[in-house]
Amino acid sequence: MSRVTILGAGAVGTRVARHLLADGLADSPNAIDRVLLRDVDPERLTGALAILDRAATEGRVEVEHAPFPEELDADVVVVATPRGTQVAAVKSALSAGVPVVLSGDGLAETVAVARLADDAHERGVPVVLGAGFTPGLSCVLAAHAHSWFDQVDEIHVAKAGAGGPACAVVHHRALSRLSYDWQGGDWRRRPGGSGRELCWFPEPVGPMDCYRAALPDPVLLHHAFPEVGRITARMAASRIDRLTAPLPMLSPTHVEGGVGAVRVEVRGRRGTTQDVCVLGVAERPAVAAAAVVATTVEWALADRLRVRGMAGLAEMVEPVAFISEVADRGLVAEIFEGEHAVV
Repeated sequence: MSRVTILGAGAVGTRVARHLLADGLADSPNAIDRVLLRDVDPERLTGALAILDRAATEGRVEVEHAPFPEELDADVVVVATPRGTQVAAVKSALSAGVPVVLSGDGLAETVAVARLADDAHERGVPVVLGAGFTPGLSCVLAAHAHSWFDQVDEIHVAKAGAGGPACAVVHHRALSRLSYDWQGGDWRRRPGGSGRELCWFPEPVGPMDCYRAALPDPVLLHHAFPEVGRITARMAASRIDRLTAPLPMLSPTHVEGGVGAVRVEVRGRRGTTQDVCVLGVAERPAVAAAAVVATTVEWALADRLRVRGMAGLAEMVEPVAFISEVADRGLVAEIFEGEHAVV
């Protein structure tokens, strides 16, 4: 039996707990015996317990609010907290020798955690960066599409929607900061909110204008596929989003956003011809991220992760098997071929 500690009881963290405590896992070799939810907000913890009512009454869920004990008594740690707390959480987990799964999608936070890569490799502790909707599933889709080509020249990622208040704040901030695209063997910095491109997402999202933003996807994908010549990421936004991006968020965000989507476009050579492949998924971002995180946790518990150190999800998992398992949780990828088709 295994124990999982989840840092953050927001829209993603609570759903991860619900996945891991699902009845269907009870007969597996790595069944979850206990989930510990930590959060600085007692009200969020109360709401999480209400959602996890059955598991809570069975004694499989515990909650802790600040101040937290220094020790991490867990087999896997999930970091689903807002910006500014991920580095300390990863350092604590590495000291305890515990695998870590991070669902964050902020560029600055991802780069800050990546600076601990040498420590993770020296200790041989798996640390999975960007294990959410995007980055996360988007990177696995890129890896899957990459395998269909003899040579990949370009990877382009686009995203729409936000998972919850913390996620919405990260997206709001990203539009006002420099984006990093990989092109011609170097990083190209461009203003957030520039480079409008109409991207077609799976239904019901459909076409949306997308713009450059401070997103971590190119960093993680370049590490996974250093031979690819061009890697970009864009985010769907309205004119109001772009105009207000440099300002603090003036209105409160919803507890959870509506249906969002990811879109991954891969360009390259198959045989003697140039070709394009487009994969995508539509789902509420918090629901999708939680399914990806929970599946990653199960892979960590089963010792199926490929890297004993720090890497993005594309390098950590076998794409086809991972996509199949998240599909079992209702997160089904599609391939664009002029009409909808399930991968």
